[in-house]
This record gives sequence, structure tokens and C-alpha cells, in this order.
Amino acid sequence: MTMMLADLGAEVIKIEHPVRGDDTRSWAPPYVEGLEDQGMSSYFMCLNRNKKSLALDLQQPRGLAIARKLITDSKTNLLVENFKVGGMAKFGLDYPSVSQENPALVYCSITGFGQTGPYRDRPGYDLAIQGQSGLMSITGTPDQEPQKVGVAISDIIAGLYAGNGVQAALRQAEKTGVGQHVDIALLDTQIAALVNIASNYLTTKVTPQRIGNTNPTIVPYQSFGGSDGKFFIIACGNDGQFSRLANLLAKSEWSNDDRFSTNPGRVRNRDKIVALLGAEFKKQPANHWVTALLDVGVPAAPINDVGTSLDDEHVRARGMVQEVVFQSGQQEIFTEMVASPLKLSKVSMDDFSPPPFVGEHSHEILRDILGFDDKAIAELRDEKIIR
Repeated sequence: MTMMLADLGAEVIKIEHPVRGDDTRSWAPPYVEGLEDQGMSSYFMCLNRNKKSLALDLQQPRGLAIARKLITDSKTNLLVENFKVGGMAKFGLDYPSVSQENPALVYCSITGFGQTGPYRDRPGYDLAIQGQSGLMSITGTPDQEPQKVGVAISDIIAGLYAGNGVQAALRQAEKTGVGQHVDIALLDTQIAALVNIASNYLTTKVTPQRIGNTNPTIVPYQSFGGSDGKFFIIACGNDGQFSRLANLLAKSEWSNDDRFSTNPGRVRNRDKIVALLGAEFKKQPANHWVTALLDVGVPAAPINDVGTSLDDEHVRARGMVQEVVFQSGQQEIFTEMVASPLKLSKVSMDDFSPPPFVGEHSHEILRDILGFDDKAIAELRDEKIIR
């Protein structure tokens, strides 16, 4: 969420430990080659472009005072924290405390289960949230154990909801001069992201089951295998598309068959039509079908591995992979990272600064924002309060 705000032009200061830095710096390997000793893990890199790093020891009184001064500064509009409930209160940096000195502050807390409720004190991790929310119960096939999504999707969804919430709160603070506490829970946001699956249950009280790559209410909307053993996606969203699919396969009679001519009919006769389609698709390689289906206006796509996706000509043309340059001493280290997906007509999103080294901007922040002189900053560094 904070990286998205940084992409949009916000000055984002990341406060991290002066020795070990952010925990995700050690979520490795892999590291960026040549920056292993700088804690530049691939995991940290994917979340921290365009940010500044202030390495500050909050366990020391002077370090804590610096953090409080930064938070309560009238120029600070937003604070985002992901401590367990009550964690910031131990430092005296909870919302009720700091909002007295900076009333316009928008304060966003991201936790596993939120600031209220019987589970509020539980730690929240993406995998646990995927399980508890019901997401894993609908992911995978019936003959498998429940499966997680291949990325930390609950974390990502929470960040996107948080980004929307804080921008609304910031807008109101601009109008009224009064900020507020934005309470984001991973469990809440993941349940919201169940969308139609949750709605189906609330409507029918029938518990959804794992159905693999199929769709409970649209047929055919799933993966199929080609003659080469590779898989592809077909997504017939309406009866016209199905009719074109049937004609492509020289099976126009399917469009006049009451079992298959309408989507409700195909849903009721799922097993039969899927078996018929599967037999036809085994006659040609997967890429043949993707091209042929798209040519007749039937939505289709290959199932790529990650490398193929990131090297795809369309992905590259959209600028979704960008080169970033780290300056390490006298050495320039080049690597690539996924860029922002936001495309704004009046703002360029192509130029961004690389993720920071631990404490890379400590001196700059203390001098330019908080007014410390060079001597005071040097003393803080000597006392290992900052890095």
C-alpha cells in the first residue's frame, strides 16, 4: 500500500531497525546479485521502491523521541503501522496519543483481525488468513487438500483496501483538518474479496466446494489440455461465444441442443459438455487453440509460467517490467523489477528510485525535515540510535 502511494508521488519514509532493517530484507534467498550484504532481498525489493529509509532504534529514548517528533510534525499526513494490537501504545505512538498533537493525522493500522473483536490479539499471517477466511476451502480440486493461492494474496488485498481507505481519509482531513484511525484487518478484506462466492452462500446457505479451475455458474469457463500436454484457458461468458466455439469445432449442432444452447443448460450438463470439449481440444496443441479461439472472438489465453509472462511482448510494451539501478559505492548494479500497474495520463509512472538501503536517508530526513544539524546527527549515529 505504501509503495503504491509512493508511486503516486507521496514522500514515504520507512522506519526500520538500524542493524537488521526490515524483516523482509532477510526473507531470502534470492537476493539482488551483488547486494547480499546490503539486505536487498528480492522480497524486500518488490515492495519498497520510491521509499526513503530512516534507520531508528525505537528502544532507545532518543530514538523514540525522534519518531514521535516525525509523526506529530504538522507536515506528516499519514502513518501506517502493522504492529499487533496495542503494539504502538507501548511506545506511546498509538492513535489517541499522537492525534492530540497532530489532529489532522490519518493513522492506518493493518493487522490480522482488526482492532476489535474476540480475535483482535491473534497474530495475522497471510497463510492463516487464507485458511480462516474460507479462501483455501474453494481453491484446488475436490481430490486435493485445500490449497493456498500462489502469492500472499490476503496481504495484497489488504494493502489495496488500505490504499483506498487512507486516500478517502486524507481527502476528508484536507477539508476538515481532522484525521481519523483507519482499521484494516486481513480477515475482513479477504472475506470481502470472496465476492460472488460469499454472496452465493449467503443467498442459498449452501457451502461452496473446491471445483478446480472451473466456474460454478459459467460453462465452459476453465482450463483444457491440448495435444502437446500444455494447458490453456477458455472463458465463454455468453451463448454467442459458445455458438462461435461450436462452429469452430465443426459442432454447430451443439448450439441447437437444449442441453448446451444456453448457459444454464450447460451448467446443468457440465460433465457432458466438458468431456466433449476436452476430446476435441486434444486434437491440436494448446497454442493452436488459443489463436483459433481468439480469431473467432472466443476469450482464451495460454497458461504461462512466470518467466514467460514477464517476457511477454505485451507485458513489456505496457512497461510492466522496468530496469532499476542501485548505486553501491562506486559500482552500479542493474536489475529489473515489476513496475506500477497504474497508468495515469497526466503523471509518468516510469521513473522510480530503487528500494533503499538500511538508513540510506536517515541523515537527509533528520536534517531536512526535523532540523537536526550535522553534529547532532553524527552523535546519534555514534550512539547507534540511527544508522
